[in-house]
Amino acid sequence: DSHFHYLTGFDEPEAVLVLVAGAVPQAILFCREKDQEREIWDGFRYGPDGAKEKFGFDAAYPITQLDDKLSELMGNQPALFHPLGAHTAWDDRILALRARVQAQVRSGITAPNEIHDVRMLLDEMRLIKDSDELAIMRRAAAISAAAHIRAMRTTRPGKMEFEIEAELLHEFRSSGAQAPAYTSIVAGGANACVLHYIANSSALKDGQLLLIDAACELDGYATDITRTFPINGKFSAAQKEVYEMVLAAQAAAIAAARPGALWNEPHDTALRVLAQGLIDLKLCSGSVDAVLESGAYKRFYMHRTGHWLGMDVHDVGTYKLDGNWRTLSMIWSGGKTPHLPSNHRTARAASAPLPRSANQSAARVAPTFSASASAMSWFSHTPSRAANASAAVFRLLGRFSDTRAFTFVVTCRLSQGLDQIPNARLPPLTSPSASPLPSARPASGPRATDALDTARANPAAPPDSPPPKTPADRSSPAPGCPPATAG
Repeated sequence: DSHFHYLTGFDEPEAVLVLVAGAVPQAILFCREKDQEREIWDGFRYGPDGAKEKFGFDAAYPITQLDDKLSELMGNQPALFHPLGAHTAWDDRILALRARVQAQVRSGITAPNEIHDVRMLLDEMRLIKDSDELAIMRRAAAISAAAHIRAMRTTRPGKMEFEIEAELLHEFRSSGAQAPAYTSIVAGGANACVLHYIANSSALKDGQLLLIDAACELDGYATDITRTFPINGKFSAAQKEVYEMVLAAQAAAIAAARPGALWNEPHDTALRVLAQGLIDLKLCSGSVDAVLESGAYKRFYMHRTGHWLGMDVHDVGTYKLDGNWRTLSMIWSGGKTPHLPSNHRTARAASAPLPRSANQSAARVAPTFSASASAMSWFSHTPSRAANASAAVFRLLGRFSDTRAFTFVVTCRLSQGLDQIPNARLPPLTSPSASPLPSARPASGPRATDALDTARANPAAPPDSPPPKTPADRSSPAPGCPPATAG
């Protein structure tokens, strides 16, 4: 559960966080007790006392006491915040506990008369990254970029897609990332035309392109990078035309992702470049506006250009407020240099089969990049993280309850079915920018094959290690993908 990790940093299963707002706010953890025998088999457990000390919770109890303590905390509170609809079993359990409290009305105890979805608040908090989160995401992006370079260096005709996937996984783990952020896509030739191709089981053929959509997760934060390159190191003329059209759209989207722009402007800008490119390639006919209005481009480009990025690859947070696209914003901190970046998103441009080519192929380039910023900094990865997290939630909850009232929030992390948790025995109860369109054929400059030729000239050399987290790293943008050269 990403929300649970975001608020606690606590990674053990069978754990629940309860936040109590009010004059004396509390962050309370329920977790497994210490068990020497189980720890021999399954590994270390903090136990309630250890978790309280290490993570800075105000209180911690065994998970077996959850129902009794929760109904006790719920008494005489005006509102309950809970991830409604996320897990049916939890919804039933919370309603059953509320009914238990309501049954005590003759004793003068009242149950909450309002239930809100806590994700409404948490999603907005997670959308804005603080400096610690940004540092992790930059490091994850550097590791992922190094993995793509490693994959390029080892790609040859005759190799299998899963061999290239293994190179990616090797770089992720050897650089300290815990896992891939999603199932890696290593798609040669026509396989690249399947947007979510994950079989990775085909042989790589001379003359085809290889699309790799892969990135790592580091300390709970995801990245998302896609690159397309020729298996033999040289683009054909047709491959070059499609690749550079997609590259131009990507560059236009990145240029449009700036403070003050609306969320949809990078997408709309990229779409116009792609439409013009498809017209130039005679894959669509008519004007750019006509192609966009008719949707003729959707045969080749059927999805949107970006998404929020964070603890989830498609991270939480709405894209519209009051029916209008969000504005990408920059918040200046203390009169100093703007703190960049914050709301990460992926610029993604793709093409589907190229009809006039004997071999179907797709070109996609999708870097992890940053477009806006915020100075909202509310926790760091320290033992006091939970206390600071709760304070931020309490501030947000302030509009729902005054200082005399308590409101609590429940979220959990599970490694098994909800019905197996101890005590789970209760009955169910805008318009695009008007700036000129960039050309669909980039001007001359560094070529994609330069990087491939350099890599292949030194096949034994290890991929470049991702740089350490230095201030310089934190301010430098991720490199784009260079134009292509036909063989």
